[in-house]
Amino acid sequence: MAKRDYYEVLGVQKDAVKDDIKKAYRKLAIQFHPDKNPGDKASEEKFKEATEAYEVLSDEQKKSAYDQFGFAGVEGMGGGHDYSSAFHDFEDLFGDFSGIFDSFFGGTGGRRASRGGVQQGSNLRYDIEIPFQDAVFGTKVEIQYARSESCAACRGSGASGGAGRKVCPSCAGSGQVRRSQGFFSIASPCPSCNGEGFVIEHPCKECGGAGVLKKRQKINVTIPSGIEDGKRVVIPNQGDAGPNGGPNGDLYVFIRVKPHEHFERDGLDLYCALPISVTQAALGSEIHVSTLDGKKIKVRIPAGMQNGKMLRIRDEGIPAGGRRGDLYIKIIVQTPTKLSKRGKELMEELSKVEGEVEMPKPIPLSELTKN
Repeated sequence: MAKRDYYEVLGVQKDAVKDDIKKAYRKLAIQFHPDKNPGDKASEEKFKEATEAYEVLSDEQKKSAYDQFGFAGVEGMGGGHDYSSAFHDFEDLFGDFSGIFDSFFGGTGGRRASRGGVQQGSNLRYDIEIPFQDAVFGTKVEIQYARSESCAACRGSGASGGAGRKVCPSCAGSGQVRRSQGFFSIASPCPSCNGEGFVIEHPCKECGGAGVLKKRQKINVTIPSGIEDGKRVVIPNQGDAGPNGGPNGDLYVFIRVKPHEHFERDGLDLYCALPISVTQAALGSEIHVSTLDGKKIKVRIPAGMQNGKMLRIRDEGIPAGGRRGDLYIKIIVQTPTKLSKRGKELMEELSKVEGEVEMPKPIPLSELTKN
Protein backbone atom coordinates (compact mmCIF):
# COMPACT_ATOMS: atom_id res chain seq x y z
CA MET A 1 0.00 0.00 0.00
CA ALA A 2 1.45 3.36 -1.06
CA LYS A 3 2.26 5.86 1.63
CA ARG A 4 0.09 8.93 1.94
CA ASP A 5 1.53 12.41 2.15
CA TYR A 6 2.31 13.22 5.80
CA TYR A 7 0.42 16.52 5.65
CA GLU A 8 -2.59 14.70 4.23
CA VAL A 9 -2.39 12.09 7.01
CA LEU A 10 -2.55 14.74 9.74
CA GLY A 11 -4.97 16.94 7.84
CA VAL A 12 -2.81 20.09 8.00
CA GLN A 13 -1.43 22.53 5.45
CA LYS A 14 2.26 22.68 4.52
CA ASP A 15 2.63 26.02 6.30
CA ALA A 16 1.20 24.60 9.56
CA VAL A 17 3.13 25.58 12.68
CA LYS A 18 4.33 23.07 15.27
CA ASP A 19 1.34 23.64 17.58
CA ASP A 20 -1.11 22.94 14.73
CA ILE A 21 0.75 19.73 13.89
CA LYS A 22 0.69 18.67 17.53
CA LYS A 23 -3.06 19.37 17.86
CA ALA A 24 -3.84 17.44 14.70
CA TYR A 25 -1.83 14.45 15.90
CA ARG A 26 -3.43 14.52 19.34
CA LYS A 27 -6.86 14.21 17.75
CA LEU A 28 -5.89 11.25 15.58
CA ALA A 29 -3.92 9.51 18.36
CA ILE A 30 -6.91 9.65 20.69
CA GLN A 31 -9.28 8.43 17.96
CA PHE A 32 -7.20 5.47 16.74
CA HIS A 33 -5.19 4.44 19.83
CA PRO A 34 -5.00 0.61 20.07
CA ASP A 35 -6.25 0.56 23.67
CA LYS A 36 -9.42 2.33 22.56
CA ASN A 37 -9.85 0.01 19.57
CA PRO A 38 -8.69 -3.43 20.73
CA GLY A 39 -8.32 -5.90 17.89
CA ASP A 40 -9.07 -3.29 15.22
CA LYS A 41 -6.20 -3.64 12.75
CA ALA A 42 -7.42 -0.73 10.61
CA SER A 43 -7.33 1.65 13.57
CA GLU A 44 -3.92 0.37 14.57
CA GLU A 45 -2.55 1.05 11.10
CA LYS A 46 -4.03 4.57 11.10
CA PHE A 47 -2.47 5.16 14.51
CA LYS A 48 0.95 4.08 13.23
CA GLU A 49 0.52 6.17 10.09
CA ALA A 50 -0.35 9.28 12.11
CA THR A 51 2.55 8.63 14.52
CA GLU A 52 5.01 8.32 11.66
CA ALA A 53 3.74 11.56 10.13
CA TYR A 54 4.00 13.35 13.46
CA GLU A 55 7.53 12.05 14.08
CA VAL A 56 8.69 13.65 10.84
CA LEU A 57 6.69 16.89 10.79
CA SER A 58 7.32 17.72 14.47
CA ASP A 59 11.08 17.60 13.92
CA GLU A 60 12.35 20.71 12.09
CA GLN A 61 15.26 18.90 10.43
CA LYS A 62 13.16 15.97 9.22
CA LYS A 63 10.34 18.28 8.14
CA SER A 64 12.73 20.37 6.04
CA ALA A 65 14.16 17.27 4.39
CA TYR A 66 10.66 15.90 3.70
CA ASP A 67 9.48 19.21 2.23
CA GLN A 68 12.44 19.20 -0.19
CA PHE A 69 12.76 15.55 -1.17
CA GLY A 70 9.61 13.77 0.03
CA PHE A 71 9.86 10.32 1.60
CA ALA A 72 13.34 9.84 0.16
CA GLY A 73 14.56 12.78 2.20
CA VAL A 74 13.79 11.10 5.54
CA GLU A 75 14.60 7.47 4.77
CA GLY A 76 17.99 7.67 6.41
CA MET A 77 16.77 9.73 9.35
CA GLY A 78 14.52 7.18 11.03
CA GLY A 79 11.30 8.56 9.66
CA GLY A 80 8.52 6.01 9.93
CA HIS A 81 10.61 3.34 11.71
CA ASP A 82 11.22 4.37 15.31
CA TYR A 83 7.85 5.46 16.71
CA SER A 84 9.13 5.85 20.23
CA SER A 85 11.18 8.92 19.29
CA ALA A 86 7.95 10.79 18.64
CA PHE A 87 7.05 10.45 22.31
CA HIS A 88 10.10 11.88 24.04
CA ASP A 89 7.76 14.55 25.41
CA PHE A 90 4.65 12.50 26.12
CA GLU A 91 3.47 14.63 29.06
CA ASP A 92 3.71 17.79 26.97
CA LEU A 93 1.86 16.19 24.08
CA PHE A 94 -1.05 14.71 26.04
CA GLY A 95 -0.93 16.52 29.39
CA ASP A 96 -4.13 18.53 28.86
CA PHE A 97 -5.88 15.44 27.47
CA SER A 98 -5.41 13.40 30.63
CA GLY A 99 -9.11 13.42 31.39
CA ILE A 100 -9.90 11.91 28.00
CA PHE A 101 -7.25 9.22 28.38
CA ASP A 102 -8.54 8.42 31.87
CA SER A 103 -11.92 7.62 30.37
CA PHE A 104 -10.26 5.21 27.91
CA PHE A 105 -8.06 3.43 30.42
CA GLY A 106 -10.18 3.04 33.54
CA GLY A 107 -10.00 6.51 35.10
CA THR A 108 -12.84 7.87 37.19
CA GLY A 109 -13.30 11.15 35.31
CA GLY A 110 -14.93 14.15 36.92
CA ARG A 111 -13.04 16.51 39.22
CA ARG A 112 -9.57 15.49 40.20
CA ALA A 113 -8.63 15.24 43.82
CA SER A 114 -5.53 17.05 44.85
CA ARG A 115 -2.90 15.05 46.72
CA GLY A 116 -4.36 14.40 50.13
CA GLY A 117 -7.89 13.84 48.80
CA VAL A 118 -9.33 17.36 49.19
CA GLN A 119 -11.55 18.35 46.27
CA GLN A 120 -14.52 20.56 45.55
CA GLY A 121 -18.00 19.10 45.92
CA SER A 122 -20.25 18.49 42.92
CA ASN A 123 -22.46 21.18 41.45
CA LEU A 124 -26.20 20.42 41.63
CA ARG A 125 -29.06 21.21 39.29
CA TYR A 126 -32.65 22.09 40.21
CA ASP A 127 -35.40 22.81 37.65
CA ILE A 128 -38.42 24.98 38.45
CA GLU A 129 -41.35 26.31 36.43
CA ILE A 130 -42.66 29.79 37.20
CA PRO A 131 -45.61 31.87 35.88
CA PHE A 132 -44.98 34.28 33.03
CA GLN A 133 -45.59 37.34 35.25
CA ASP A 134 -43.03 36.15 37.83
CA ALA A 135 -40.41 35.86 35.12
CA VAL A 136 -41.20 39.37 33.93
CA PHE A 137 -41.31 41.15 37.28
CA GLY A 138 -39.13 38.86 39.42
CA THR A 139 -40.05 36.83 42.50
CA LYS A 140 -38.71 34.66 45.32
CA VAL A 141 -39.24 30.91 45.29
CA GLU A 142 -38.66 28.44 48.11
CA ILE A 143 -37.15 25.16 46.97
CA GLN A 144 -36.31 21.93 48.80
CA TYR A 145 -33.62 19.54 47.60
CA ALA A 146 -31.08 16.97 48.82
CA ARG A 147 -27.39 17.75 49.07
CA SER A 148 -24.28 16.29 50.68
CA GLU A 149 -23.17 18.02 53.88
CA SER A 150 -19.97 17.56 55.81
CA CYS A 151 -20.36 14.86 58.48
CA ALA A 152 -20.46 16.49 61.93
CA ALA A 153 -19.31 13.32 63.71
CA CYS A 154 -15.93 13.16 61.97
CA ARG A 155 -15.80 16.78 60.75
CA GLY A 156 -15.58 15.60 57.19
CA SER A 157 -12.48 13.46 57.67
CA GLY A 158 -14.27 10.11 57.33
CA ALA A 159 -12.23 8.66 60.21
CA SER A 160 -13.75 7.50 63.49
CA GLY A 161 -12.67 9.04 66.79
CA GLY A 162 -10.04 11.26 65.28
CA ALA A 163 -8.00 8.22 64.15
CA GLY A 164 -7.01 10.09 61.02
CA ARG A 165 -5.75 8.67 57.77
CA LYS A 166 -2.57 7.01 56.59
CA VAL A 167 -0.70 7.14 53.31
CA CYS A 168 -1.91 4.51 50.85
CA PRO A 169 0.71 1.74 50.69
CA SER A 170 -0.20 0.84 47.11
CA CYS A 171 0.54 4.23 45.51
CA ALA A 172 2.70 5.84 48.24
CA GLY A 173 0.27 8.73 48.47
CA SER A 174 0.33 9.74 44.81
CA GLY A 175 -3.21 8.54 44.15
CA GLN A 176 -2.12 7.02 40.85
CA VAL A 177 -0.65 3.81 39.55
CA ARG A 178 1.03 3.47 36.16
CA ARG A 179 1.09 0.67 33.67
CA SER A 180 3.04 0.39 30.43
CA GLN A 181 1.37 -0.19 27.08
CA GLY A 182 3.98 -0.34 24.37
CA PHE A 183 5.70 3.03 24.36
CA PHE A 184 2.86 4.54 26.44
CA SER A 185 2.91 4.92 30.19
CA ILE A 186 -0.70 5.26 31.34
CA ALA A 187 -1.62 6.67 34.74
CA SER A 188 -4.91 5.65 36.36
CA PRO A 189 -6.45 6.18 39.81
CA CYS A 190 -5.14 3.83 42.48
CA PRO A 191 -7.78 1.12 43.13
CA SER A 192 -6.79 0.77 46.78
CA CYS A 193 -7.54 4.40 47.72
CA ASN A 194 -9.74 5.43 44.75
CA GLY A 195 -7.15 7.98 43.73
CA GLU A 196 -7.15 9.86 47.03
CA GLY A 197 -3.63 8.93 48.15
CA PHE A 198 -4.63 7.81 51.64
CA VAL A 199 -6.72 5.13 53.35
CA ILE A 200 -8.86 5.24 56.49
CA GLU A 201 -8.24 2.39 58.92
CA HIS A 202 -11.27 3.09 61.14
CA PRO A 203 -14.13 4.63 59.09
CA CYS A 204 -16.65 6.93 60.80
CA LYS A 205 -19.78 4.96 61.73
CA GLU A 206 -22.03 7.93 60.93
CA CYS A 207 -20.94 8.47 57.32
CA GLY A 208 -19.19 5.15 56.59
CA GLY A 209 -15.91 6.91 55.88
CA ALA A 210 -17.32 9.16 53.17
CA GLY A 211 -16.99 12.32 55.25
CA VAL A 212 -20.35 13.57 53.96
CA LEU A 213 -24.04 12.80 54.55
CA LYS A 214 -27.09 13.38 52.36
CA LYS A 215 -29.57 15.84 53.85
CA ARG A 216 -32.56 17.84 52.61
CA GLN A 217 -32.66 21.59 52.94
CA LYS A 218 -34.90 24.51 52.04
CA ILE A 219 -33.63 27.77 50.62
CA ASN A 220 -35.18 30.89 49.04
CA VAL A 221 -34.11 31.62 45.48
CA THR A 222 -34.39 35.16 44.12
CA ILE A 223 -35.57 35.19 40.49
CA PRO A 224 -34.49 38.47 38.85
CA SER A 225 -36.96 40.45 36.77
CA GLY A 226 -36.83 39.85 33.03
CA ILE A 227 -35.37 36.32 33.22
CA GLU A 228 -36.00 34.27 30.09
CA ASP A 229 -37.07 30.67 29.65
CA GLY A 230 -34.10 28.28 29.88
CA LYS A 231 -31.85 30.67 31.81
CA ARG A 232 -30.32 29.74 35.16
CA VAL A 233 -29.66 31.27 38.56
CA VAL A 234 -26.43 30.24 40.30
CA ILE A 235 -26.46 29.89 44.11
CA PRO A 236 -22.83 29.72 45.28
CA ASN A 237 -21.76 27.09 47.84
CA GLN A 238 -25.17 25.38 47.93
CA GLY A 239 -24.09 22.25 46.06
CA ASP A 240 -22.57 19.11 47.56
CA ALA A 241 -19.95 19.42 50.27
CA GLY A 242 -16.45 18.51 49.14
CA PRO A 243 -14.93 15.25 50.46
CA ASN A 244 -12.34 15.52 53.22
CA GLY A 245 -13.29 19.09 54.07
CA GLY A 246 -13.18 20.38 50.51
CA PRO A 247 -15.26 23.43 49.46
CA ASN A 248 -18.91 23.10 48.48
CA GLY A 249 -20.07 23.04 44.89
CA ASP A 250 -22.72 25.41 43.55
CA LEU A 251 -26.44 25.03 42.93
CA TYR A 252 -27.73 25.78 39.42
CA VAL A 253 -31.45 26.62 39.30
CA PHE A 254 -32.78 26.32 35.74
CA ILE A 255 -35.90 28.34 34.93
CA ARG A 256 -38.83 27.19 32.84
CA VAL A 257 -41.44 29.89 32.13
CA LYS A 258 -45.10 29.00 31.63
CA PRO A 259 -46.68 30.50 28.50
CA HIS A 260 -49.06 33.43 29.06
CA GLU A 261 -52.66 33.32 27.93
CA HIS A 262 -52.43 36.56 25.95
CA PHE A 263 -48.84 37.78 25.75
CA GLU A 264 -45.64 36.53 24.11
CA ARG A 265 -42.16 37.99 24.55
CA ASP A 266 -39.21 38.74 22.35
CA GLY A 267 -36.32 40.01 24.45
CA LEU A 268 -37.77 42.86 26.50
CA ASP A 269 -40.74 43.45 24.19
CA LEU A 270 -44.23 42.02 24.61
CA TYR A 271 -46.60 41.08 21.80
CA CYS A 272 -50.34 40.44 21.71
CA ALA A 273 -53.18 40.42 19.19
CA LEU A 274 -56.28 42.62 19.49
CA PRO A 275 -59.49 41.85 17.58
CA ILE A 276 -61.59 44.84 16.45
CA SER A 277 -64.72 45.17 14.33
CA VAL A 278 -64.93 46.37 10.73
CA THR A 279 -66.58 49.58 11.84
CA GLN A 280 -63.93 50.26 14.49
CA ALA A 281 -61.25 49.76 11.85
CA ALA A 282 -63.01 52.00 9.31
CA LEU A 283 -64.13 54.82 11.64
CA GLY A 284 -61.38 54.64 14.25
CA SER A 285 -61.99 54.08 17.94
CA GLU A 286 -60.57 54.26 21.44
CA ILE A 287 -60.43 51.00 23.37
CA HIS A 288 -59.01 49.92 26.74
CA VAL A 289 -56.36 47.20 26.94
CA SER A 290 -55.17 45.39 30.08
CA THR A 291 -51.38 45.31 30.39
CA LEU A 292 -49.32 42.50 31.92
CA ASP A 293 -49.12 44.24 35.31
CA GLY A 294 -52.91 44.72 35.50
CA LYS A 295 -53.22 48.34 34.38
CA LYS A 296 -55.81 49.44 31.84
CA ILE A 297 -54.46 51.72 29.15
CA LYS A 298 -56.34 53.59 26.43
CA VAL A 299 -55.33 52.67 22.90
CA ARG A 300 -56.43 54.84 19.96
CA ILE A 301 -57.31 53.01 16.77
CA PRO A 302 -56.87 55.43 13.85
CA ALA A 303 -59.54 55.53 11.17
CA GLY A 304 -58.81 53.26 8.23
CA MET A 305 -56.82 50.72 10.29
CA GLN A 306 -55.80 47.73 8.19
CA ASN A 307 -55.77 44.09 9.30
CA GLY A 308 -52.38 42.91 10.58
CA LYS A 309 -50.97 46.36 11.37
CA MET A 310 -48.93 46.86 14.58
CA LEU A 311 -49.43 49.49 17.24
CA ARG A 312 -46.52 50.28 19.57
CA ILE A 313 -47.06 51.23 23.21
CA ARG A 314 -43.81 52.45 24.72
CA ASP A 315 -42.52 51.29 28.13
CA GLU A 316 -45.22 48.66 28.67
CA GLY A 317 -42.93 45.70 28.01
CA ILE A 318 -40.56 43.82 30.30
CA PRO A 319 -38.44 45.67 32.89
CA ALA A 320 -34.78 44.68 33.20
CA GLY A 321 -31.49 46.45 33.82
CA GLY A 322 -33.03 49.84 34.53
CA ARG A 323 -35.01 49.97 31.28
CA ARG A 324 -38.27 48.59 29.96
CA GLY A 325 -39.30 47.20 26.63
CA ASP A 326 -42.40 48.08 24.61
CA LEU A 327 -45.78 46.48 24.01
CA TYR A 328 -46.70 45.69 20.40
CA ILE A 329 -50.37 45.14 19.55
CA LYS A 330 -51.26 43.40 16.30
CA ILE A 331 -54.66 44.49 15.00
CA ILE A 332 -56.98 41.74 13.76
CA VAL A 333 -59.98 43.09 11.86
CA GLN A 334 -62.85 40.66 12.32
CA THR A 335 -65.34 40.35 9.47
CA PRO A 336 -68.84 39.54 10.76
CA THR A 337 -70.03 36.08 9.77
CA LYS A 338 -73.69 36.71 10.64
CA LEU A 339 -75.56 39.96 10.08
CA SER A 340 -78.98 41.06 11.27
CA LYS A 341 -81.45 42.15 8.62
CA ARG A 342 -80.81 45.79 9.44
CA GLY A 343 -77.07 45.26 9.50
CA LYS A 344 -77.15 43.69 6.08
CA GLU A 345 -79.16 46.61 4.74
CA LEU A 346 -76.62 49.06 6.10
CA MET A 347 -73.70 47.15 4.63
CA GLU A 348 -75.38 47.04 1.22
CA GLU A 349 -76.07 50.76 1.41
CA LEU A 350 -72.42 51.38 2.35
CA SER A 351 -71.32 49.31 -0.64
CA LYS A 352 -73.40 51.47 -2.97
CA VAL A 353 -72.27 54.72 -1.40
CA GLU A 354 -68.60 53.77 -1.64
CA GLY A 355 -69.02 52.62 -5.22
CA GLU A 356 -67.49 49.17 -4.71
CA VAL A 357 -66.72 47.36 -7.96
CA GLU A 358 -67.33 43.72 -8.73
CA MET A 359 -63.90 43.20 -10.34
CA PRO A 360 -61.18 44.98 -8.34
CA LYS A 361 -57.69 45.20 -9.85
CA PRO A 362 -55.04 42.94 -8.30
CA ILE A 363 -52.08 44.61 -6.56
CA PRO A 364 -48.58 43.22 -5.80
CA LEU A 365 -48.11 41.63 -2.39
CA SER A 366 -45.31 44.09 -1.67
CA GLU A 367 -47.85 46.92 -1.69
CA LEU A 368 -49.54 45.41 1.38
CA THR A 369 -46.46 46.14 3.50
CA LYS A 370 -46.28 49.80 2.58
CA ASN A 371 -47.62 52.65 4.69
